[in-house]
Amino acid sequence: MAEDNKYVFLNRDLSWLSFNHRVLMEAGDKNVPLYSRISFLSIFSSNLDEFFRVRMPSIFAFTSIEAKKTSIREEYPKDLVQQVQSTVHQQLEEFGSILKKQILQELADNHIWLYYDDHIRSEHKETVREYFLSKVLSFLQPIILRKENQPDVFLDNNALYFIVDMETEDQPGVHIYAVLNIPSANLPRFSELPMLGDDHYILFLDDVIRENLQEVFPAFTIHGAWSIKLTRDAEMSIEDEFIGDLAEKIEKQLEKREVGHATRLLYDQTMPETVKDFIQKYLIIRNEEMVEGGRYHNLKDLGSLPNPSKNKLTHPNWPSAVHPGFHNHRSVFQSITEQEKMLHLPYHSYNYILRFFNEAAIDPNVKEIYVTLYRVAADSHIVNALISAAKNGKKVTVFVELKARFDEANNLKWSKKMKAAGIKIINSIPGLKVHAKVALVKRIENKEWKNYSFMATGNFNEATGRFYTDHVLFTSNKDFGIELEWLFDYLQSRKQPAEYMKIPFEHLLVSQFNLIKRFDKLIEREIKNAKKGRPAGIIIKLNNLQERAMIERLYEASRAWVKVQLLVRSVCSLAPGVKGQSENITVHRIVDKYLEHARVFVFHNSGEPQY
Repeated sequence: MAEDNKYVFLNRDLSWLSFNHRVLMEAGDKNVPLYSRISFLSIFSSNLDEFFRVRMPSIFAFTSIEAKKTSIREEYPKDLVQQVQSTVHQQLEEFGSILKKQILQELADNHIWLYYDDHIRSEHKETVREYFLSKVLSFLQPIILRKENQPDVFLDNNALYFIVDMETEDQPGVHIYAVLNIPSANLPRFSELPMLGDDHYILFLDDVIRENLQEVFPAFTIHGAWSIKLTRDAEMSIEDEFIGDLAEKIEKQLEKREVGHATRLLYDQTMPETVKDFIQKYLIIRNEEMVEGGRYHNLKDLGSLPNPSKNKLTHPNWPSAVHPGFHNHRSVFQSITEQEKMLHLPYHSYNYILRFFNEAAIDPNVKEIYVTLYRVAADSHIVNALISAAKNGKKVTVFVELKARFDEANNLKWSKKMKAAGIKIINSIPGLKVHAKVALVKRIENKEWKNYSFMATGNFNEATGRFYTDHVLFTSNKDFGIELEWLFDYLQSRKQPAEYMKIPFEHLLVSQFNLIKRFDKLIEREIKNAKKGRPAGIIIKLNNLQERAMIERLYEASRAWVKVQLLVRSVCSLAPGVKGQSENITVHRIVDKYLEHARVFVFHNSGEPQY
């Protein structure tokens, strides 16, 4: 915890790790179907990789400097690295316990045997050897390691490798080390082997290679092989300038991302000290970057573990609810004109969103389309509809946020395709990340312009739309349409908000224009109502809560006896239940079948709630 003046704030990184522990708890919950629990193990592992790629560089940097600003030292205390490593170690121990003591046993109870640090049965050895010789061997790249501190091999970020300890007949007792890739980017991580009776068998790619190491190093005596994984700094360091091509800069940074500084070397904890010392010195890894792991790394791949029971042992697929306001026999624009519509994804079908763009692309009365894109699917129906619209002669303008972390390459790809199709592309504004998910369709009706607005909490991504809970609003409300036009005018200006503050947003809440001020007034109104003895309350649902000024306002509301209910999926720097600060604040995390992605703000307003 850190105290800022009189208030307590939770550390954002430790809070993030506590969220990941909440994910791990789902994996250990026996009320959750078995393969869904395995998926939670996968999500936990993937999240932890991202933490070491994105957050650890900052933690290492800020805890090592002699900070004069007390705010930096409060956010990054000197012992934060130790706290993080201790927390991660405990979580990995729990991860291993859940996997080995629960998951593997329950798989076996369902006649599914995952070889996990087990000897391969004689009945399977020939199949494994055949697979190795025909499919795996061509992707292997063994490299003998020479001198310490002079690495002549580059380990790819988050890729899997073996460190192999060997010797030759002519130099007995002299240890020779080699690095051998595990080509999980080229081949499935898991192989299904022939059934034995009623039992299914699954084998790690790692163990296919272990079983045949002598084929890779025929002239050596092999003493052992241990898996390692190097995680590199992935935080984009884009220099925001008003000149130059930002897309070109990001392409260069993407190349650098994969060769970033090491933030973690994960190694098999059974690795002998001599081997560990050699590889640490060889790769020039600091002690604090060495992290013990199990026999297998990249267990995010558990998400692709074959399920021989098909649709059993997992959450049932729920059919999407039909929205009563949309009908196949009339256009989405007619339906929206009759009454604005709200979708709650994925409970409602994503097809209504696809229809909105598909119909706009072919409707002769639609003349202009404006969209902001943050994350889109790899094979996006929406972007293809925008390309069709442009080819149909419509004016299409798309703002593409090139700084959407880990989606930069995908966004660059689509930017080039859309530009080639005649779409006007607006790239990222320097110093600003555009996170809005909005679209505006301008249509001619009765010789007049009519605006159709789309506003959502989720991305224009039909892939994640299947398991992210989000809200979507379709409306032909004039005020919303006018203000969305202003927003797109601003985005095309590529100016900073301070240079463009003439926009009088009233109906839309736009970050850096009026969002903070509006929330501040809404919270203040609840405080005043509570002090007058009127009913007062606030309900907020969002991904993260870190803005200190807003947290302070919520503390003030709590002290005024406003009941504050928070649903915060991930990082939460607000400390609930602190005497004299937050007794009237509750915080809950919802981790379940779907990823909670919606943002909702409810203010009681003396019995006339504002949403």
